[in-house]
Amino acid sequence: MGNSRDLNLDGIVADIKAQYEDIARRSRAEVRAWYESKFEELRVTAGRNADSLQGTKNKIAELTQIVQRLTREVRSAKDQRCKLEAAMADAKQRGESTVKDAKHKLSELETALQQTKADLTLQLREYQELTNVKLALDVEIVTYRKLLEGEESRLCAEGGFPMDTSACRSQGGLTYSPKPGF
Repeated sequence: MGNSRDLNLDGIVADIKAQYEDIARRSRAEVRAWYESKFEELRVTAGRNADSLQGTKNKIAELTQIVQRLTREVRSAKDQRCKLEAAMADAKQRGESTVKDAKHKLSELETALQQTKADLTLQLREYQELTNVKLALDVEIVTYRKLLEGEESRLCAEGGFPMDTSACRSQGGLTYSPKPGF
């Protein structure tokens, strides 16, 4: 049996090694290509995310400013409401005080009016009484004047008292003066 072939193990190992190196090189190239494509995808995604993050940060800054402005406005509105409530309470208190004073003054004025009416009624009665007394006195004066004139006419007609019949009127009455020598 002379089948002995020389096996060239070094050549086979070198072929297998070359094949494995070729496979490893291709695998590395594929991995590198895959890695670079994934890296590029991640870089693009990171860029988009960075842009999105910057936009979100800007939006957050805007919203923060809006929230701060609204917070100031709310605080201002609350302060203004407190001031208005205090002013309303003060106005209400002053109004109640004014109404109370006005009612008190009205009561005083009504009392004074009643007193004035009572005084006026009393003065009117006194005036009416005085008017009645004056009328009665005027009637008496007229009556006495007629009596005096009648008596004077009678005396002159009888030739009694020698009197000067000239009458001097003074303050609504007659005054007589006797003749000289009487």
